[in-house]
Amino acid sequence: MNNSSTEQTWQTPPQPINKILEAAPPPQIRISPDRKYMLELEQSQLVPIALLAEEEVAVAGFRLNPQTNGPARHNTYYSMKIKAVDAPENVRTIELPENPRIGFIKWSTNSQKVAFTLTQETGLELWVLQIADGTIKRLTEPVLNAAYGSPYRWLDDETLICKFVSQTRGEAPAKSHIPRGPSIQENLGSKKPTRTYTNLLKNTRDEALFEYYLTSTLEKITIEGNRTQLVAPCLISEAIPSPDSNFILIYTIHKPFSYQVPAARFPKQIYVIDSSGKQVYQVANLPLDEERSIKFDAVRKGRRRTSWRSDAKATLTWVEAQDEGNPTIEVSDRDVLYILEAPFTDMPTELWRCKYRFNSVLWGKADAALVYEKWYDTRRYRAWRICPNHPQTPPKLIFDRSFEDKYNAPGTPLTKLGDYRYKVLRFAPDGQSIYLSGRGASPDGVYPFLDKLNLETQETERLWQCQDPYYEEILAVTDDEAQNLITVRQSKTEPANLIRFSRNHNNEKILTHYQDPAPELAGIHKELVQYQRADGVQLSAKLYLPPNYNVETDGPLPTILWVYPEEFKDKEFAGQITTPENTFSRPARASVLFLLTQGYAVLSGATLPIIGEGDNEPNDTYVEQLIAGAQAAVDYIVNRGIAERKHIGIGGHSYGAFTTANLLAHTDLFCMGIARSGAYNRTLTPFGFQGEQRNFWEAQDTYINMSPFTHASKIKAPLLLIHGENDSNAGTYPMQTKRLYQALKGLGATVRWVELPTEAHGYRSREAVGHVLWEMVNWCDKYLQ
Repeated sequence: MNNSSTEQTWQTPPQPINKILEAAPPPQIRISPDRKYMLELEQSQLVPIALLAEEEVAVAGFRLNPQTNGPARHNTYYSMKIKAVDAPENVRTIELPENPRIGFIKWSTNSQKVAFTLTQETGLELWVLQIADGTIKRLTEPVLNAAYGSPYRWLDDETLICKFVSQTRGEAPAKSHIPRGPSIQENLGSKKPTRTYTNLLKNTRDEALFEYYLTSTLEKITIEGNRTQLVAPCLISEAIPSPDSNFILIYTIHKPFSYQVPAARFPKQIYVIDSSGKQVYQVANLPLDEERSIKFDAVRKGRRRTSWRSDAKATLTWVEAQDEGNPTIEVSDRDVLYILEAPFTDMPTELWRCKYRFNSVLWGKADAALVYEKWYDTRRYRAWRICPNHPQTPPKLIFDRSFEDKYNAPGTPLTKLGDYRYKVLRFAPDGQSIYLSGRGASPDGVYPFLDKLNLETQETERLWQCQDPYYEEILAVTDDEAQNLITVRQSKTEPANLIRFSRNHNNEKILTHYQDPAPELAGIHKELVQYQRADGVQLSAKLYLPPNYNVETDGPLPTILWVYPEEFKDKEFAGQITTPENTFSRPARASVLFLLTQGYAVLSGATLPIIGEGDNEPNDTYVEQLIAGAQAAVDYIVNRGIAERKHIGIGGHSYGAFTTANLLAHTDLFCMGIARSGAYNRTLTPFGFQGEQRNFWEAQDTYINMSPFTHASKIKAPLLLIHGENDSNAGTYPMQTKRLYQALKGLGATVRWVELPTEAHGYRSREAVGHVLWEMVNWCDKYLQ
């Protein structure tokens, strides 16, 4: 076998894969706040690799484009159209400059305007679209600062606030080719565990670059283009207007910076300014957050989650941990929710205390808001009704459940635009009931629903639920009676399209007419299958068969399982059906479903639950449970006559790649494997990974036993390894794949390592995606047939 390392040109996958990759994906839809208009946005499914090859600067946990002072690899749109919901057949295409790169799209609250950016070679411009006549106007030169956080927000319907690159900024800090000295880090006894972050600051030049690109002024700009500076140049991360537009909440970043954690955990100041830019209240001055526990319920000390109460004119709200942000400290209450009304001169009002960690709040009105708390270790999730204007009123429990239990998930409350421009709970005309939109997982399948919940009596009424043969989700409810709905409807044979209808009248109207982007796959067979693990845990998967294949007459097919395991604390919930069967399935990007076009069967999403009930940790029996789940899946497809045991492969992406290598090391169930963008040596992620909260030294045996690198000598089946050169995902450094390849090569295995220049954790360029699919097809043709 050839052991050489070579640089090759990009390869093209066979037809019809290559043709399908060229097909335009369906547009994305943004519904206006008043639900009367639809903005239809077109975007390329894949981008030229030249876009990914643009210069990037990696600082403090993220990457930015130094030419545009915006995010690196910004996923922009190239076309914009307007439709009225009442007359969707009348489409207005917005005339934009040549080759537009549209981004950061925001409706005005009166639904009469849309702000957006256009990316030019030297920066981002701010533009505004008038809905009434479809005209557009450029408000700024390419000077928006979108390096970190939102570059602008609507202040009111005629004014925006923007972060601008400082006009006095000089050239970027130059890189010295002569080192000034060594890079030194030290720790003087403090415990500062961190997960495996990427793109962190490494030296003083990185610090200078971070300051250079994130420094902004904050200015008001009117629709006429008049600008007023509010905040002098500083490291502004966010600027959020109050609901009444009279104040702005400012987040700024400060030194000392860290080489261990990303920018979100740097020191920050949070304060409020008035409409003239004068500071009127300081919310918090937070120190560097390096000493946080790695447990999932760990949070920052001090005031956090600072924002505005959305149903009031100008009331601040924030949360403070009562356990120093450390979930290992035993306290009666974990968090307290506070509010403070303008002019911010009184003492803050304590609104709610929670036993678990604060999760979120949905504001409604003076006597009703919903607050949520969550605790990862027990998987508990609770919701309460509180009375914001009467804090002395005891909270009322709405639900207390395991967030692993999808069958009894109550749904998400629906919102609407409130009196002060922000979203609030949508109440029914009785003033006591809200609406819940849920996914509707059940033993019979997944069928989204709309419920009405009375907060006083806690009685629930089912108003609507999708029915076979469709999978239909609610996109918007347009009235307080919840009579008129806009949904996204699809079936196994019909692509997703928007539908408007009234629940009590037969007046359905189709709002979009998107067609099948890959008619070559119109004849595929898709089936939700169920089977059991040896210990009785219920498992499921989606079985895909090639177009026009007949299992009765055509015989077994070479088959690949595509997997991604998940941790659970309750085996009952681990076996729940959470995958809808009635969806329209077409492959996109580097999907394994493209193998259907080449005559392979695919068992996708084969559930591999890793369960640890009570005090048991799931990962302590990871390998044993992984084997049991894989064995059950293989037995199922073999017993049905879909596959033969000697022609079954295994594959996965990220944690699925980790799983693939483990199954090849610990079983002989599979004749080949494909592992993309994975991590294989858990000692390189010593402070936790995936759902694991223990560090390496607390669970050495588990870390070592779970690492396929430890068992590389047992991998005998051919393995294709693929990884993006610039993978920024926590824990999946490209080095992980390189080291596994070197180990397997040294041990004499059959292995191929493909590193994709410029690509990240997921693959986005037309060239790289085509090549990945070419590699996958070739590997299957060679070792799975």
